[in-house]
Amino acid sequence: MSSFDFDLFVVGGGSGGVRSARVAASLGKKVGIAEEYRYGGTCVIRGCVPKKLFVYASQYSEHFEDAAGFGWTVGESTFDWKKLIEAKNKEIARLEGLYRKGLDNAKAEIFDTRAELVDAHTIRLLKTGRTVTAETIVVATGGTPNLHTALPGHELCISSNEAFHLEELPKSILIAGGGYIAVEFANIFHGLGVETTLIYRGAEILSRFDHDLRKGLHEAMEAKGIRILCHDIIEQVTKTEDGLSALTKNDKQLKVDTVMLALGRTPNTKNIGLEAAGVAINEFGAIVVDEYSRTSVPNIYALGDVTDRVQLTPVAIHEAMCFIETVYKNNPTRPDHELIPTAVFSQPEIGTVGLTEEDAAKRYPELEIYRAQFRPMKATLSGRSEKMIMKLIVNSADRRVIGAHILGHDAGEMAQLLGIPLKAGCTKEDFDRTMAVHPTASEELVTMYTPSYRIRNGERV
Repeated sequence: MSSFDFDLFVVGGGSGGVRSARVAASLGKKVGIAEEYRYGGTCVIRGCVPKKLFVYASQYSEHFEDAAGFGWTVGESTFDWKKLIEAKNKEIARLEGLYRKGLDNAKAEIFDTRAELVDAHTIRLLKTGRTVTAETIVVATGGTPNLHTALPGHELCISSNEAFHLEELPKSILIAGGGYIAVEFANIFHGLGVETTLIYRGAEILSRFDHDLRKGLHEAMEAKGIRILCHDIIEQVTKTEDGLSALTKNDKQLKVDTVMLALGRTPNTKNIGLEAAGVAINEFGAIVVDEYSRTSVPNIYALGDVTDRVQLTPVAIHEAMCFIETVYKNNPTRPDHELIPTAVFSQPEIGTVGLTEEDAAKRYPELEIYRAQFRPMKATLSGRSEKMIMKLIVNSADRRVIGAHILGHDAGEMAQLLGIPLKAGCTKEDFDRTMAVHPTASEELVTMYTPSYRIRNGERV
């Protein structure tokens, strides 16, 4: 008979936390889980899911324009922000209900409260002051937007959290940041009719992505009418009679209704009792874990964004399943963080898996680069000038495809499928002998027979 109240207690009700709690409970373990806000975490409540719904909404303005080229006459269109928010809220509530139902069905005990660690085996539930004990603890408290508190006027700005709950759609917005959150929201707000400016300190947006896709997306966004200011940052935000004024490092005075800070996310580790329990964190505030997600305290594990390994929902879920295998199935399993397919739901989309050209050039002596840029078939009648880019990075020595990168419609869907052959170690010959599906944009991936250029010892030849 266990001397603990629970076999497992999970702090945090996001994707990683819920998955580990639900599966452990289904195995017959006595499980408790605590969440102070809403079950579903960043992804379901204020991240991937509502963001993608907003992306869909913002695309209709272009769909209406494109329809004319195919013989459709579309009448005057209007957009109601409040109706979108209402529909989004309804869907998020439905999904949260499914998360809770899954936990209930597995017989996990659900606590709607903030939870803090007291020691290596004790958790305090703040709503009631009750303490419970657990043999094993999982910390899966996720991340939170960087509020950039050093910025004068930061309290006047919003983050991605508040963007999902604005009472009114602004007429103009300034978004600070060059990562995928900033880029996605710039396209969302522009598509909904908002005058949009993106400001980023770097030379080009999306710093970790392949340079061809970064440049291609930048050009496409500016062609749509999104203003992009690189090599610049906001130095101060002040309130005016008409809205907000942002002063930049390059002495620009930008007057807008709303300023959004999308300057990265930080692990949510403050004031949850990690120090009291002896759990080590690094200089960035992330929980330090070993290759099995175990913290510096042997019975405490950490999953997902709170560890700042790879901040993606499927990664947190994968880490949770590895935790289950390791702790409850006597099958030590390390999370696999290599070759993770990724999408940026910009407009046009980015889908990518594997190494960029720049990173591959640092790792391999010789590369073959296969690149195609073309106008998609839909654009021939719609009249839209947007281009698609498809790119394969091949290691010359063994002919393995080590990177695949796409800019264009449905790039995210293609990236998921490309993740399979790259994970399997397929070669360029495997791609070449695969029959094309015609007419599709993706057929370019299997019909690029001749390298566009080569990279040898880091130099293009």
